[in-house]
Amino acid sequence: MSGKIAIMGAGALGSYVGAFLARDGRDVTLIDMWPEHVEAMRRRGLRASGSQGDFTVPVSALHLTDAQRIGQPFDLVFIAVKSYDTEWAAHFVKRHVHPDGVFVSLQNCWNDEVIGEIAGAGREIGCIASHIEVALWEPGHVERGGAVGRDSGHYVFRVGAPDGIVTRQVEEVVELLDLIDGAYATDNLWGERWAKLCQNTMGNAISAATGLGTQDLASDPICRSISIHLAKEAAQVGLALGLDVVEINNKPARSWSQADHGEVFEELAAHLAGRLGRTNWKASMAQDVTKGRRSEIDQMNGFVSSRGVEMGIPTPYNDAIVEVMHEIDHGALAPEPSVVTRIVEEARGR
Repeated sequence: MSGKIAIMGAGALGSYVGAFLARDGRDVTLIDMWPEHVEAMRRRGLRASGSQGDFTVPVSALHLTDAQRIGQPFDLVFIAVKSYDTEWAAHFVKRHVHPDGVFVSLQNCWNDEVIGEIAGAGREIGCIASHIEVALWEPGHVERGGAVGRDSGHYVFRVGAPDGIVTRQVEEVVELLDLIDGAYATDNLWGERWAKLCQNTMGNAISAATGLGTQDLASDPICRSISIHLAKEAAQVGLALGLDVVEINNKPARSWSQADHGEVFEELAAHLAGRLGRTNWKASMAQDVTKGRRSEIDQMNGFVSSRGVEMGIPTPYNDAIVEVMHEIDHGALAPEPSVVTRIVEEARGR
């Protein structure tokens, strides 16, 4: 992986990864659709600040319309766009990737299969970014909040192939991402991916629907209850699918799936209440809503609901929050803390 690297989608996570790779001297090009962001990176470089320090590094940044300026093909491309943009983005960049090049899904949600079909057999690698808080509030400046994984023994990046084989390419992607934070190779991509999906379903939409940050959500008993029910349903579906779901927020997937038991619920509620964190961070979906962008609700909670239907598992809380987020996406409802009452009422009425 010492050749040319592309990051297709220089949003918060893509920009953060790109900044560190560029600082390490890698030949990396960031491709994005936000004109002001691309121009800011061209003018003054890409700034990364927050819990891992503050630095600015010169980067190669391209608008989508600059594709004709791409010379030699890329050896590796990180797909870091929103999940609903995965298909076109993979097709767009494919013609600029070497025939033996590798595609890495550095995204939330279940996009590996889509990218794999476009990239071709054996060319797609999945990467889960677990518990990394990044935000891109202004052009050319990405910020990281929360704790650094290495400081607590947490591995942020989990890299694996769909077939579970830890290949040389998987190990080399691990080496690249380990420049940023803790990374490891996994032979359980789908179990890792579903656990991250559970984390997303229990936190992203509730933050987006209420406009609240992580500390606010952890401090509110109603929000904690909603999060537990969302995770419970997601864990039940994943386990029913036969996936080896790894820990979800440092608790076994089986515990979340059994949250209807009073003592288990109380244990999980106390666990969430104790995870206040150092910053009142807004989840990625809440950041999108704040910027007036479409949310990934259908690819997160909506995906859990659809797989729940397939497996015959009710998902009333995920169904309810999908309905609320659709209204927010369409401008019919504004994010506010009182939305939690509606979510609970609708979930209990299903």
